[in-house]
Amino acid sequence: MSGVSRLLSLVGRLPTVLRTLSALRPAQAKAQIHHMFFGLPEPYRGAGGGPTLAVDRAQAVFLGAAPYIAASETGNGLRIELLRREIVFPPTLSDFDWTAAPHGPLVAYHLHEQAYLRHANVSPQRRAEIILDWIDRHETGVGWDPHPISLRLLSWGKLLLTPGALPEDATLRAKMMGSMRDQAESLSRGLEVRLQANHLLSNLLGVVWAGLLLDGTDAAGWRERSAMLIQEFAAQVHPDGGHEERSPMYHSLLLENVLDLLNLARASEHADAALVTCLEGVARRMGEALRVYTGPDGRICLFADSAWGVCAEPESLSRYAEALGLVVAEGASEEGALTVLPDSGYARLACEGFDALVSTHGPSPAHQPGHAHCDVLGFELFVDGDRVVTDTGVFEYQVGPNRLAARSTESHATLQFNGREQSEIWSAHRVGGRAATAIPRTLESGAVEFSVIGWGGAPEHRRRIQIREQGFEIEDRVSQAGHDVVSRFPFAPEMQVEGTATGERVSGSLILRSEQSGTQVRIVLPDALEWQLESGVFFPTFHESVPRLVLVGRGRTPLEASLRFERA
Repeated sequence: MSGVSRLLSLVGRLPTVLRTLSALRPAQAKAQIHHMFFGLPEPYRGAGGGPTLAVDRAQAVFLGAAPYIAASETGNGLRIELLRREIVFPPTLSDFDWTAAPHGPLVAYHLHEQAYLRHANVSPQRRAEIILDWIDRHETGVGWDPHPISLRLLSWGKLLLTPGALPEDATLRAKMMGSMRDQAESLSRGLEVRLQANHLLSNLLGVVWAGLLLDGTDAAGWRERSAMLIQEFAAQVHPDGGHEERSPMYHSLLLENVLDLLNLARASEHADAALVTCLEGVARRMGEALRVYTGPDGRICLFADSAWGVCAEPESLSRYAEALGLVVAEGASEEGALTVLPDSGYARLACEGFDALVSTHGPSPAHQPGHAHCDVLGFELFVDGDRVVTDTGVFEYQVGPNRLAARSTESHATLQFNGREQSEIWSAHRVGGRAATAIPRTLESGAVEFSVIGWGGAPEHRRRIQIREQGFEIEDRVSQAGHDVVSRFPFAPEMQVEGTATGERVSGSLILRSEQSGTQVRIVLPDALEWQLESGVFFPTFHESVPRLVLVGRGRTPLEASLRFERA
């Protein structure tokens, strides 16, 4: 693209850019400008003797390596799978490329976080070799970005505190702790204020972790970041327990790190009582919210850049919390339950074997909606424990058709008007204009009413959801006339439609059948829309695409349409 073309492109997108920038916090905007001109600080290099371990072991056993990690030794070296991308550490590590350039920035971050070193199939000696190679040969580069530093500090610290995880080698440990001093100080000086949200929270967790783990001249300064960490918890974790980015996956990742820091703090003589109390309260609230985000099958719902296998499963996190003496209240899957997370923007309805999680908020938080999708009033539905309607999930973070597909309105079980997106999504993580929502209302009939007005002239969409003996009922109302409307219901891949082929029109009703369990569900369709069965995609985890069916209804407003899921 020529310079003139770039300028014209920028001018054409300027209104979108301004709508995006208008929501930034002042300190965040200042940090963005500083980063634009100066980038990240140079990695810190400390002089003199390194720190020592301040604790021998944590209170409880840490969780194992994340489910997305696979590891095995082969004749060609150590094979690691990260987010379904293969990385091989050759026998001679000097031949290894730490940039991970062919795999993209997300895989590179995971490579440098080094959580894979805790996989059971990686030997203590191999762990030591990889750590020393990283220290010796990766003095600058992506591994020194604040986010991978944050999580690598936790990964190395867990190895140091786990008996038998590393060789009994004093030189290795001294070199690791010297590098961790440099990493922690670099992190403390380069907090991601420009990004905010989970990045900034992870930065502070990493710095405070280093301050409690290590004894040395710099450790007291890192522990002083506890006050800022407590402030960020108050800002980012809502009173209802949900993290501000509304992503069940990131919520789970952060919850594990909160439990890790609490685990260490309980064993540290340097931990401030206010920090321990804060961590206990945050972990309990986040655990309660996680129960709301967890389906009857024990897995998280896939809203807002969530994927399976990346974070620890909810049951594992629950057991970890219990090992630390935390009791988490029961969630919303009880019969007849309605649970609304008013700050985090979800509602859970469960009764008579029908169970749904509904997204009720627009892009969040306003200043950093990087993981937001056009999913307002979309839902995931379970019938007798089987997923029937699902979110689309996430394939990747790089700009392209798969990223756009995951975030788009048509990938969620909601209404789309005039072919436009609910919110003005652009690039990989940007949002300009935003959908406006209202607090859910519980009606005398027992139904819950939600509403949304999409950005850029969309009409108000009101959706009432109720579970009766007859089944799960959805009523959509749009009073404003003259808009093209499309209603979509993306089915779980294992759900097949009996007697109807892809591309065929559907009227009256259709029957879904689970290929796995045999569960059958009838969908009673309204005549207000013309229905058709179409093909779609499902991204259950990063870099995996699975075909699935989507029920699509088309028409014009005004609209009043009731649809019901019932047992066949």
